[in-house]
Amino acid sequence: MTREIFNRAEQFRHSSEYNRALDLYEKALNLYKKESDVQGILDCCLSMGDTLRAKGEFGKALDFYQEGLTLAGALDDRYSEADALVGMGLSVRALGNWKDAMKMINRSGRIYRGLKDRKGEAFSVWARAGTYRIKGDITRALNGFKASLKSFRQLRDRSAMAYSYCGLGGSSRVAGKFRDSEKYYKMANSMFNRLGDRFGLAYSHCGLGNARRMDNDFNKALLHFKKAALLYKKINDRVSYAYTLWSVGTTHKMKGNMEKAVQNFQESADLFRQTRDPRGKIYCVLGIGEIDCLKGNRKKGKSAFISALAQAEKYSFTIERNYARRLLHAYEQKKGLPINLP
Repeated sequence: MTREIFNRAEQFRHSSEYNRALDLYEKALNLYKKESDVQGILDCCLSMGDTLRAKGEFGKALDFYQEGLTLAGALDDRYSEADALVGMGLSVRALGNWKDAMKMINRSGRIYRGLKDRKGEAFSVWARAGTYRIKGDITRALNGFKASLKSFRQLRDRSAMAYSYCGLGGSSRVAGKFRDSEKYYKMANSMFNRLGDRFGLAYSHCGLGNARRMDNDFNKALLHFKKAALLYKKINDRVSYAYTLWSVGTTHKMKGNMEKAVQNFQESADLFRQTRDPRGKIYCVLGIGEIDCLKGNRKKGKSAFISALAQAEKYSFTIERNYARRLLHAYEQKKGLPINLP
């Protein structure tokens, strides 16, 4: 009976219906607690952590992963210990702490390797690659995503392959390889279409929009962002939706629609504040600062760039630090704005 409720929750989570999944997990969790079923409680904790992380509720996700880690230790369940650690790593990474994230993900990787769990190990390689991307080490990010893609291809895990393509798409864009970025996102998009993965579809549409934006094809970019935004709103993923809004704002900024751009940046910044994502906030501060400069409010714009630079340095975000410096340089030169940041 309880396991049936849990399995229904799993189905809702896999179809990106996160709120319905959480309601059922909570029911199952309470029943498992009444039954003193420690394995059942552990399964619920890890799945609730995954669901809350997908929704952008990283603090709450961490609490469930932490509880899961403790229970896994009590049961000497090494597989669940590794799963909890990688989930914790992905959550603290989203809160800007990529250094601790790297330690947790590396620990999970060592456990998976010891257990000869090839799928788990490939997942930790994928998670590590994403952490390198946030750190700003794009070469290692690209190499990591290529390695995870190779492993997932051998395991014939099409969904995980598509997510590796997305990772390659995003890292390629930051590396200035816009053609490669579009190629990877197209491959991911067609795979997600076949798999019926709504989150993956939204992710790849956002990536395709950014690839079009970097090619100055702003109208096509906006069409992709619209598709992504609709899907993210449906599945209630605030973080990904916030990044999509930032991309829409940047596209309007490049088109000269300053009012629309500011509106998008402000809405995006508000969501980043709610989800405590420092990296996203930096992007919004830079975008609004640029618009202030373009409108003639140069002093306000400069202080925004300086504030974003300080935040990027605080969190050791290499890429965002470079973007802030690039904008400050354009400010000093009194030319080069607006900049179409990747």
